[in-house]
Amino acid sequence: MLDIVLVHPEIPPNTGNAIRLSANVGARLHLVEPLGFDLSDKQLKRAGLDYHDLAHVTVHPDWAACRAALAGKRFFALTSRGTVRYDTVRYTPDDVLVFGCETAGLPQAIRDEFDAEHCLRVPMWPGNRSINLSNTVALVAYEAWRQHGFAAGI
Repeated sequence: MLDIVLVHPEIPPNTGNAIRLSANVGARLHLVEPLGFDLSDKQLKRAGLDYHDLAHVTVHPDWAACRAALAGKRFFALTSRGTVRYDTVRYTPDDVLVFGCETAGLPQAIRDEFDAEHCLRVPMWPGNRSINLSNTVALVAYEAWRQHGFAAGI
């Protein structure tokens, strides 16, 4: 099953959208603390609507705990500094997609753990700096799922 990791997410509606998306693509969502909100936040619940019961969400106290919980899997960091386009990768159902927070992206220390071929980017118009976090998660998760024929269990 595909795993999606949000490291230090800050904006409740983005995380709520990621919860809904994870439920709809059959992925597990991992949130790495600190979070910029409380999980009971009404904006988070509103964005996730009734998908909280359908989603597999795990909160980890830090990046090291998250990485250990997903040990043995192939990790990809999504970053505007990535050198590989997200749509050129052949994803496996057990891959882990790691996204940073809305204002700063992935911390440098975490990016440094990834070699260049595991640092992915979503193309943007030249001069633009970022795409909304939940939109980026959707683009990449759906590409991984598409590659497996939208089969259950990715």
